[in-house]
Amino acid sequence: MPDTLQLPDLDLMFDDVKSAKTACASFREVFTRLQHEIAKVIVGYEEIVDLTLTSLFANGHVLLEGVPGLGKTLLVSTLGRVLTLSFSRIQFTPDLMPADITGTNVVVEDEATGHRSFQFRPGPIFNQLVLADEINRATPKSQSALLEAMQERTVTVGGVTRHLITPFFVMATQNPIEQEGTYPLPEAQLDRFLFKIVVPYSTRKELNTIVSRTTKNITDDVEPVLDGEYILKAQQLARRIVVAPHVQDYAIRLVLASHPGSPHSCDKMNKYIHVGISPRGAQALITGAKVRALMDGRYAVSFRDIHDIAPSALRHRIIRSFEAESDGITSDAIIERLLEHLPHEPE
Repeated sequence: MPDTLQLPDLDLMFDDVKSAKTACASFREVFTRLQHEIAKVIVGYEEIVDLTLTSLFANGHVLLEGVPGLGKTLLVSTLGRVLTLSFSRIQFTPDLMPADITGTNVVVEDEATGHRSFQFRPGPIFNQLVLADEINRATPKSQSALLEAMQERTVTVGGVTRHLITPFFVMATQNPIEQEGTYPLPEAQLDRFLFKIVVPYSTRKELNTIVSRTTKNITDDVEPVLDGEYILKAQQLARRIVVAPHVQDYAIRLVLASHPGSPHSCDKMNKYIHVGISPRGAQALITGAKVRALMDGRYAVSFRDIHDIAPSALRHRIIRSFEAESDGITSDAIIERLLEHLPHEPE
């Protein structure tokens, strides 16, 4: 990667206006290259790509939901090609065991001495970019094997805790839970994803491009853009984006508005919410909004940043009530109503 695309020394970042502009401009240049390389393979889905990259630079994980055949797995594999990170794919099936994910201790015999000992064989989770494909087709027991890795970036097997390589990024795909042969993800598992992104059907124009690319003798030439060291620097840079107290308070009040009985709750939505958004929802709003501002070349988070990422950051953290399910009220509809209800400034 050319030196001109390297981030400045972190010790100099934001010490003055000039260094802040230099850092943000450098990030923007690299981000644009990422978008360009991914677009060589992925048709459309610009917002989905941006949200996925936002999660990467916010040091979070992504859950992609959509019916089979929409390119969810292709998006993850393409990201693995443009990032020089170690990559693994775990195909979740009903017979998948936790040890198939984390690894296990095996008996190894020394040929010279005949001495036997246990040796740890790491599983596919010991990579930097992990694709958990069709995660909701495995049993909850196997799904839970990801919990510690996603939150603490460690794996404990046989009483020994091992640290994962950073950066560590899990991208999971799942089919809609209404489909046959799926197991709903536990709330604790869902809460550990920074974003849940819903992948829609392609438009007529996009589908025409997809068919042309895949049925003709056309090959994509995707080039690596980033390495792990750069990603870690970019994650630190994003944390230095400023959040004004009133903007942060807005994100907090948005989370509190989802708690039935809270002074900030929306009376019309109380009956549709069984369990409100956890504190991780507020963290996701702020960290994601910081990256969003950085992507746009700004040094401070705006209300618009909060609005833009709210559906992806919050939709999987709301547990709907029976009334919501019977009335056909989705989590996205609840979030939209909360955003309409909540004033920018506290009353």
